[in-house]
Amino acid sequence: MLALIWILIATFLVSLLGLVGLFSLWVKQKRLDSMLPVLVSFAAGALLGGAFFHLLAEAVEMADMFYVSSFALTGFVVALLIEGFFHSHLCEKCKAHPFTYTMLFGDAVHNSIDGLVIAASFMTSVTLGVVTSLMIAGHELPQEMGVFGALVYGGHERKKAVIYSFLAQSTVIIGGIAGFLAAKKVDAVVPFLLPFAAGGFIYIASADLVPEMHRMYRGNLVNSVKVLLPFAAGIAFMVLIKVFFEH
Repeated sequence: MLALIWILIATFLVSLLGLVGLFSLWVKQKRLDSMLPVLVSFAAGALLGGAFFHLLAEAVEMADMFYVSSFALTGFVVALLIEGFFHSHLCEKCKAHPFTYTMLFGDAVHNSIDGLVIAASFMTSVTLGVVTSLMIAGHELPQEMGVFGALVYGGHERKKAVIYSFLAQSTVIIGGIAGFLAAKKVDAVVPFLLPFAAGGFIYIASADLVPEMHRMYRGNLVNSVKVLLPFAAGIAFMVLIKVFFEH
C-alpha cells in the first residue's frame, strides 16, 4: 500500500506538467503568435528525439528488434488512420487541425506508459521510483511545452489547449494505477507499448509538424534559422537527458 501512495503522489505531480500552458493566459496574443513557430519546431524535435533516443532505445533493450520495428510501424500506421478519421469526420465541424487530436492520443498513450514505468520502479524501491519520476518529468516538461504550442498553432483556444494537454498528461495516473494492479504483467507489456508510442510520435512530427516548419520559413534564410534552431534544441534536449540522467 505504501508503494501505491508513492505512485499516486509521483504520477499526480507529473500530471501537473500538462498545465505548463497556463503561462500563455498572461501573454498578449501578438507575443504568443511570435512564440508559436518556436514551440512547434521545438515540439517536432522533442517528439523525434524522445521517440528515437528514449522510447525506441529502451524498447530495443527489452525486446527483439523485429518486434520493436513491427510495433513502431504499427504505431505509425494507427496514427495515420486516426488522423484520417478526424480529417473525414471533424474537418467541417471544428476549426482545429486534425493532427492536434492525433497528437493528444499519442501523448496520452505515451503518458500512460510513463505511469507504468513509474509504478514498476516504485515497486522495486522508493529511491528508484523517485529517480525515475524525475527523469520522466525532465523529458515531459519541454515536450508538453511543445505540445501546447502545437495545439494552439493547430487552432485550439489557449484555455482549451491547456485543458486538453492536462487531460492527456493525466493518463500517467491511470498508467500508474494499472501498473500497480498488474505489477507482474507490466514488464511483458511495456516493451511493445514503447515502440508503438514512438511510431505515433514519429508520424506526428514527420507528417504534420515538419511540413508546418517548411511553411513557416518559406525558403527565407533568417526564418529558416529561427525555425531550425528550436528544432535542433528539442532533439538536443532529449539527447542530453539520455546522456546525463539515464547512464
